[in-house]
Amino acid sequence: MASRGGPMVDGTDGADFQYRQRVAAPHRISMLNKKRLTSCIYCHLILLILMLCKLTPDILDRADVFVLEVEELEVPTPQWWEYIWMISVITIPFGFRAMAANSVQKMQKYILGLVLTGVLPIAYCMVYYFSDFWEFIWLENKFDLEDTDIALWNGLPLGVLWYAFGFAALQVLGFTLYFAYKCIQTWRSRIAAKKGI
Repeated sequence: MASRGGPMVDGTDGADFQYRQRVAAPHRISMLNKKRLTSCIYCHLILLILMLCKLTPDILDRADVFVLEVEELEVPTPQWWEYIWMISVITIPFGFRAMAANSVQKMQKYILGLVLTGVLPIAYCMVYYFSDFWEFIWLENKFDLEDTDIALWNGLPLGVLWYAFGFAALQVLGFTLYFAYKCIQTWRSRIAAKKGI
């Protein structure tokens, strides 16, 4: 083994590095996909925190707690899909457990849970606010938003705000599902290689 500027180990000229052990490709791919999936899960967690902030006034109302500063925000009443989307926080530990165990079955359950509690509520949101979003897109500049049927919150079109959130959530969930699927593929190929030996 050679050291920079120092003496070389007897019996080698320093060119034997090509024969040293390397991490096998499936393990390297698995580690890369796990790292990317972990980043996506943390982004999902950030979106969940944003949604929790939006739901806080309703939660405080249900708990019969009055906070003037929160009430003055006049946050719109939440819809059922928002609470269902918040349930997707339950899937996060399942994703981490599946990665820790390299378990195909656990990852499949994580994917199913994420589709049911994460993707479907956001898809419903996009469909529900489509008419407001479409009307806002085609609204001429001379019209005032107050004169339209578009739902507003603090002068901002609610449909556009939900579409912005929906696009961000769908991107995060889409990448999460993609990297979870790539983990499953890698683990299956490794299992198949072990059975073939």
